[in-house]
Amino acid sequence: MQTIYLDNASTTFPKPPQVVQAVTEYMTASGVNVNRGCYAAAYSAEERLLETRQLLCELFHGPDCRNVVFTKNVTESLNLLLKGFVRPGDHILVSAMEHNAVMRPLVQMGADFTRVPCDETGALRLDALEGCLRPNTRAVVMTHASNVCGTVLPLEQVGAFCKAHGLKFFADCAQTAGVLDIDMQAMGLDAVAFTGHKGLLGPQGTGGLVLSEELAETLPPFLAGGTGSVSHTEEMPRFLPDKFEPGTPNLPGLMGLRAGLLFLQKTGLAAVRVHELTLTGQFLRGLAPLEAAGRLRILGRRDTEHRTGVVSVQTPGMDEALAAAALEERFGILTRVGLHCAPAAHKTLGSYPAGSIRFSFGWYNTPRQVDAALEALREVCNGTETA
Repeated sequence: MQTIYLDNASTTFPKPPQVVQAVTEYMTASGVNVNRGCYAAAYSAEERLLETRQLLCELFHGPDCRNVVFTKNVTESLNLLLKGFVRPGDHILVSAMEHNAVMRPLVQMGADFTRVPCDETGALRLDALEGCLRPNTRAVVMTHASNVCGTVLPLEQVGAFCKAHGLKFFADCAQTAGVLDIDMQAMGLDAVAFTGHKGLLGPQGTGGLVLSEELAETLPPFLAGGTGSVSHTEEMPRFLPDKFEPGTPNLPGLMGLRAGLLFLQKTGLAAVRVHELTLTGQFLRGLAPLEAAGRLRILGRRDTEHRTGVVSVQTPGMDEALAAAALEERFGILTRVGLHCAPAAHKTLGSYPAGSIRFSFGWYNTPRQVDAALEALREVCNGTETA
């Protein structure tokens, strides 16, 4: 039985061969540190790291490659951002579709926040933004696209709202970096939080932030330690990116991320998006008869407008975990089942507490695999008995 991987919203797989090669070559042929050694191999590694920052700055239309700060994932990026920015007494706006990477830091800090409502498809209710404002509202923190149902939120319109009301605007782009165009300038973003192992096709353990000049100046460091620079002082450097990057970074992973970015640059985001949405449309059309027959329920949109290649379904009459297990054991279909670290999104979509089975398509999936997943779902759903 051939395995079909449909969990790309968790992490993309497989990675481009160039990514694996870059990690292996670094570990076997170089393996040196950066900002420490005064020899050619170290300088070469530093140049590749700089190129990675430049590629990310270009991808997100950031102000300067120095403003690209590396972390190990988007969760660490959001913690660095929120715990450095939010002060006692601040009020923050979030969407009703947020991942726990946003919500848990805010709850842990005891931050005051309001959820801007979304409709039953996960679409943000722009008309509700004004009514959520308070005199102490300081920022909007928002996912770019739902990791549960794929609905894309309107960052450009929210950015214009933030500008009109003097608010900072931070975006969680875990699901969209490498898939959708993200323009910090056009969208009015002060910070983009990204992960390297999803749409950017890099290894796990890579991610980062791209910060506006003003935010980079005022945000305090989240961690402190050695940077290999200004070592005569015990204070953290104030210049970028050293201000936010103490310790040795995940250099093998970042070399792999560089290779993923170069692959995307050559392939083009437009080609990636067309491919993923073509597969998504094929899948949604195949699901329609099952939904019409009451065998399953699609969460969110039923079309390919304003969405990513993420589709979640519920299976009435059969526990979603049992259905997902049957998809793997009988057909080799790998999905993700549960609440996807986004309970607020499931409450918005009406799928809490049961959760859903999530199918997410990537660059290396094929129409034949989508057909196989649909056939497997038909068999699993048609074999269910009402509880």
